[in-house]
Amino acid sequence: MRYIMSAICSDLKKKMVFVGGPRQVGKTTLARAILDSSPEGGRYFNWDYDEDRRDIISKRWHDRDTLLVFDELHKFPRWKNWLKGIYDVSHRRHSFLVTGSARLDLYRRGGDSLMGRYHYWRLHPFTIDECPAGIAPIDAYRRLMAVGGFPEPFLDGDEREARRWRRERFDRVLREDIRDLEPIRNIQLLGLFLDALRHRVGGLVTLSNLAGEIQVSPKTAKAWLELLERMYLVFAVRPYTRSLPRAILKPPKVYFFDNADVIGDEGAKFENLVATHLLKRIHYFEDHGGHRWELRYLRDKEGREIDFVVLKDGDIQELIEVKYTEENVSRSLRYYAERLGPPKATQIVANLKKPYSSGKISVIDPLSYFRGPFSGPMTD
Repeated sequence: MRYIMSAICSDLKKKMVFVGGPRQVGKTTLARAILDSSPEGGRYFNWDYDEDRRDIISKRWHDRDTLLVFDELHKFPRWKNWLKGIYDVSHRRHSFLVTGSARLDLYRRGGDSLMGRYHYWRLHPFTIDECPAGIAPIDAYRRLMAVGGFPEPFLDGDEREARRWRRERFDRVLREDIRDLEPIRNIQLLGLFLDALRHRVGGLVTLSNLAGEIQVSPKTAKAWLELLERMYLVFAVRPYTRSLPRAILKPPKVYFFDNADVIGDEGAKFENLVATHLLKRIHYFEDHGGHRWELRYLRDKEGREIDFVVLKDGDIQELIEVKYTEENVSRSLRYYAERLGPPKATQIVANLKKPYSSGKISVIDPLSYFRGPFSGPMTD
């Protein structure tokens, strides 16, 4: 059972539930598991299947189908108004679960939105704090570094097969999913843009420079980054500048939802792994608790940098520095732990022999930090 299943089942008793997340992260498997667990049954529809698509358009299902699951419904151009109409007249007879490989919460455009009629959940790949039974945390960590956390390659554990799977996934996202949503003229250039981002994980991504390299306009590069974020391929971590007179507004850092997408050294892959784990947690806290959570980084004019700043409703909850081998406490982390006084300050080290504390700062290994299902230092 995936980590958000019970919460979704609870929310379905009150409103529609939307589940977004990357392609092949397990949304369909999760939806079918929820459908199978429904005591009164229901029906599953996939917009990509011709027969299901015809039934969706003609609203063909039985009244006794208590739970209706619509997979990839966002590819239907009029899906919002269609779903609103269905929900408004039949929500007493049916529950609705809608899944999609794009960010469904960003499609609330126009005057007639679905706001107030649904709860939104985001499904992430497997992580150290959520892995299938029978896989030890240390084995999960090794798999995440080698093949990523998406269910198929993660469970298989074969690096060659994972590379083949990843190439096919990229091809389908670029040539099918994105074209279903946006009129991209040159998919090959978008592919080059994506490959360039894979080499820049952990560094600042200056879109104007990247645009010049692949010969597109900065405006196009900005639009492409937003599109890749909407498709759950990447996520941007932007600078934190509030109440910091020496902080500077810098370009974003870009990370990948699939840790194995990263092209770089082990340090870059490890930083991406920590980023994906943190984002998964704050998305869960946000979707479950309703508070506004953010993941930022900090860099000032003197070059002092903190890899991650965790915010809840605008207030700092934790400063996090990531190191692959260095055990000594970062000077930047020590400086800002004293200056900002956050509830927690943590340095996560991949190859740490033994966790320890240094003043207000905890130095810890990833297995200890991400222990248990969302039971680590951050709380809801």
